[in-house]
Amino acid sequence: MTGFEITGASAADMEMIRGWADEEGWNPGDSDRFAFAVADPEGFLVGRLDGEPVACISAVRYGAGFGFIGFYIVRPAHRGRGYGIRLWRAGMERLDGRLVGLDGVVEQQDNYRKSGFRPAWNNVRLEGVPQGGRADGDTGGVAIVDAATLPFGLLAAYDRRFFPAPRDAFLSAWTALPGRTALAAVRDGRIEGLGVIRSCSAAHRIGPLYAATPAVAEILLRGLARHASGGPVAVDVPDANPEAMDLFKSLGLVPTFEAARMYTGPAPALPLAELFGVTSLELG
Repeated sequence: MTGFEITGASAADMEMIRGWADEEGWNPGDSDRFAFAVADPEGFLVGRLDGEPVACISAVRYGAGFGFIGFYIVRPAHRGRGYGIRLWRAGMERLDGRLVGLDGVVEQQDNYRKSGFRPAWNNVRLEGVPQGGRADGDTGGVAIVDAATLPFGLLAAYDRRFFPAPRDAFLSAWTALPGRTALAAVRDGRIEGLGVIRSCSAAHRIGPLYAATPAVAEILLRGLARHASGGPVAVDVPDANPEAMDLFKSLGLVPTFEAARMYTGPAPALPLAELFGVTSLELG
């Protein structure tokens, strides 16, 4: 371990981490790193060997009692040498005393269990160009509006139903950064759905996607997909919401990736029947 040290991530490191995630096939959003930095500026760690970055992890604090682990990557040439476990311990120490969540890729889930994590559900990435289903222009009685036109307090209060802790600063950046579109479904002045689409290296990613019903979810999906320039979209769908899985498969989206949502304690009580797509596999 001589020459190995752990430091906070710089702005340049954040760009590097995005590139590493792309190489792993995770397809992060082009501007995600800016929202991630707002969530917790000190929550990204880099392991350096003789000054060269060889590993990274995010350990982001939300509120007073929740944290999320993500971006756990050791460069292939440096795996199996103990650098990853040192970085892991540093990240978990930063979240000590909190309920911690993560999205674990299949090959690492046994290791996460050894660290006290237990699966709550699987997030299945469904990807493709939506086909068939509801006719264009059929909104089912809800108004689809630019989320930026709504009072931010309403959006933040709605988001808190689906996340274990307030994350207002993150949400503000996540919905408003360049290269993304945020749409809300509104009925009689009440928010019944929210979705964000963002540009990525590959398929445009949609997340979060909240909706009161499958019909509202489909309307939002179609509205968001128009901003993908006819290309494929990808949604990370909790398999604990079978109606969501059935809906997107019926629209021609197919599974391309899977990760287990895991927690160190009891899973938060979330309205999973209205959670059609998680925000991010990296930060929850």
